[in-house]
Amino acid sequence: MSDPILEPGQPAIRFVEVCKSFGERTRRHLVLDRVSFSVPRGRTTVIAGGSGQGKSVILKLILGLLRPDSGQVLVGDSDVASLGYKDLQELRMRFGVLFQGAALFDSLTVFENIALPLRERTRLSDGEIHSKVSATLEQLELTGHEDKYPAQLSGGMKKRVGLARALQLEPEVVLFDEPTTGLDPVMTKEIYELFVGTQQRLGYTAVIVSHDIPQIFSLADQIILLNKGELDVFTDASRIPASTKPAIRDFARQVMGQSVSE
Repeated sequence: MSDPILEPGQPAIRFVEVCKSFGERTRRHLVLDRVSFSVPRGRTTVIAGGSGQGKSVILKLILGLLRPDSGQVLVGDSDVASLGYKDLQELRMRFGVLFQGAALFDSLTVFENIALPLRERTRLSDGEIHSKVSATLEQLELTGHEDKYPAQLSGGMKKRVGLARALQLEPEVVLFDEPTTGLDPVMTKEIYELFVGTQQRLGYTAVIVSHDIPQIFSLADQIILLNKGELDVFTDASRIPASTKPAIRDFARQVMGQSVSE
């Protein structure tokens, strides 16, 4: 794969008529029903919806951890489902992922956790790795914590370390899977501010799956709402309560505390 996955002006990711279901043939559960959308390059897209609506499924389809039943998941011009093992591994190197629980290795220090992608995926020298990790520690206000182990960190600090690790390979796209789970409101606000500052400084494309509504909408350039296999796309959260779809109006009333006057 010699071509970059993101050309100027091109969406970072496109879903084209994607279907995905689970279960046995006679009891299939349809999660995505011919959904199509684009993720704009260099922007933040938030994916929201109730439990079991397919939010994390979308992330797994993007990474090639799941394959669609039909349709295409395109990263640049590459159809993820059609890639062989080597090309898929190469594509994944262009992504950073911040998992729900930060997924840090308990037996490794903060420094070692952050350095891990560099040691596994690059040929940088120990000195170059030390310099790169130290710069990230400073950027994310982690200096002084590099010798600590995950068990010695607060929930918010673990998220910072997870983000630091996700950024080490200078990804073009960063995927966030429920990044504020388990954090109190003050820490959640702090982590959101960190996300905004980092994304604006580095310019990567961000895709955030979150249940933290409506607070998360303040970060979004685009909002994707999932409901019973279908999705709706909004570029302005204030337009959600004005949707003509009853399910979206109910969502706004229940989760955002807003409704449209009859």
